[in-house]
Amino acid sequence: MRTNKIILLIAALALFSWPSMEAQKSLSFKNGKLKIAQFSDIHWDPQSPNSEKTVQSIEAVLKAERPDVAMLTGDIVTEKPALEGWKAIVSLFEKAQVPFAVTMGNHDGEVMPKEAIYQFLNQSKYFIGDRGPSDIHGFGNGVIPVYGADGQKPKALLYYLDSNDYTTDKDYGMYDWIHFDQIAWYRETSERFTRENGGQPLPALAFFHIPVAEYEAIPTNGTILGQAIENGDVLRKINSGLFTSLIEMGDVMGTFAGHNHENDFIGIHYKIALAYCRVSGIDAYGELERGARIIELTEGTRGFDSWIRTPSGKGDTFYFPSGLTSKDERTMTYLPATKLQPGEGGVDYTYFEGNFQSVDELAGAKAVKEGTMKNFSIAEAPAEDHFGYRFRSLIKIPERGVYKFHLFSDDGAKLFIDGQEVIDNDGSHSIGQATGKVALEGGFHEVELLYFEDYMGQSLEIGITGKRLPRQVIPDEMLFLPK
Repeated sequence: MRTNKIILLIAALALFSWPSMEAQKSLSFKNGKLKIAQFSDIHWDPQSPNSEKTVQSIEAVLKAERPDVAMLTGDIVTEKPALEGWKAIVSLFEKAQVPFAVTMGNHDGEVMPKEAIYQFLNQSKYFIGDRGPSDIHGFGNGVIPVYGADGQKPKALLYYLDSNDYTTDKDYGMYDWIHFDQIAWYRETSERFTRENGGQPLPALAFFHIPVAEYEAIPTNGTILGQAIENGDVLRKINSGLFTSLIEMGDVMGTFAGHNHENDFIGIHYKIALAYCRVSGIDAYGELERGARIIELTEGTRGFDSWIRTPSGKGDTFYFPSGLTSKDERTMTYLPATKLQPGEGGVDYTYFEGNFQSVDELAGAKAVKEGTMKNFSIAEAPAEDHFGYRFRSLIKIPERGVYKFHLFSDDGAKLFIDGQEVIDNDGSHSIGQATGKVALEGGFHEVELLYFEDYMGQSLEIGITGKRLPRQVIPDEMLFLPK
């Protein structure tokens, strides 16, 4: 009985002291911004003549970017004497006065026990990570709250997870995975922060070493910026379901991995950014110039900017959640604003009936009805099947930039801006999405939307996303009839 009381007392003290411990492992936005430098795959060898070049590369990144925090995502010290290597790594961030957190790669534990690594790291006042809960898989599972400028409440979260090492059964592939108990810990932690934030998930990022299986979708199914090659055996075969939990919990905007030294891409898959770090160590394999991935959060915004930084300079910037990039802004040809003057708000339409199989067939069809409406809509179509629309309007673009449009349609649709085809979602098909992007000067631009319904269900939605314009159905306030 006495033993049980002691255990309960210890547990109560742990719960009481936990908030102050968390506050100690926290960050704050400065002037509304938080800049993160991700370093990965340093592969430090204390006896290598390349070590000094690695130091110079990391110092160049830190000097150029002056990050608020560094996230080290595994395979940091991979040769003995490992303690000497960790001392060298830690001294880089202490010298630069940059707080840092560490999660493990598949090689770190081969040269020094992970428990000993975190015991050493905890001695540095700049280390703001943690060994993590001892009752779940891995070392380096944790979360760093990012407080607002007033320091009162968390405004964002930085998760870090141990992707573990190797499987014991090679039928499951070479590499281990992020286990269910780690995912359960993440879900519980995310749920608590969401509850404390009035039911609204906080904007969050997640860092780990080995990418989850969904990274394989990016080279063919995402908006890509950077080097994207076939991932091959660098990915684990087992999908433990972390990505699904990220979707369900609704807080993580992007995940940031290392492990593959030949990749540094970032793209979007099911509304979550999946990114590789640029390989950071000279002794790691790969031909890419060594560097780091930079991520910049803005307080109060569910989004971030990210780019690669090397000693040679800064790469193109990726804007989340739009998926647009500074490369788009730099290389695309901008369409000038029209000289047509806007009249009242709304959209002109022409309605057709017929057994259409392509929107191109509307050109030879006889108009059944013409008129105006507030927005692009097929809700008032007299027929249930076999009809079509031609919509025309002027859209007011708030500022010069690249804009992404999306079309959900059942059946076919095409979108033209200033006579240029932007989206082709033509043909008889069930509901599906197609997207396109166009560079536009600020002002008014001519929009033409062609649509036809074949049979069995009908749907039409047109939306817009900009660098600083959240993805949305085009609002009535942006649409005008030409005079």
